[in-house]
Amino acid sequence: MRLFAAVLPPEEVVQELALEVAALRKLPGADGLRWTGRPGWHFTLAFYGEVDDDLVPDLSARLERAAHRTPAFRLGLSGGGQFGRGRALWAGAEGDLEALRLLADRSEAAGRKAGVDMGEHRRYKPHLTVARSRSAVDVRPYVSALDAFTSRIWTVAELVLVRSNLPRSGVEGEQPRYEAVGRWPLAAAG
Repeated sequence: MRLFAAVLPPEEVVQELALEVAALRKLPGADGLRWTGRPGWHFTLAFYGEVDDDLVPDLSARLERAAHRTPAFRLGLSGGGQFGRGRALWAGAEGDLEALRLLADRSEAAGRKAGVDMGEHRRYKPHLTVARSRSAVDVRPYVSALDAFTSRIWTVAELVLVRSNLPRSGVEGEQPRYEAVGRWPLAAAG
């Protein structure tokens, strides 16, 4: 199954982001982007890709330990940016980014120790993808519009293992489906 570890924003923050994305979608050229649906809004901590079913119990146990070793922390959405010359447009983060990076590092380590092929390690860049493009797109107007965006701050209290089911119908615009297959509380903030 195709898996990743994530932090999911609460519904109130998703609603704030939805208003911002609705405004972005009114900008010229917005139809040239593939906009991520609300169920796809998350902070990916570690992407595991296709994971053999027999590795999932060990991965889950290791993620549970990572969650229990990480205190709850404060996070919010703020600003935005792009990757790959406009191939990905994202909302950024503010708050305790070091705690978020630590949880990402622990989630990646959990995958490696469980035997998941993680590929090359990259420094974690907190982001929540709101749109993608198959080709380079000038997303500077969207990034500029996101500059002033901030959401309310929330307490990140859990680590989630998510299964991603890719579209199979061939229908244009179909979105992946996401399902939480494991949730673990973070340690109480001290």
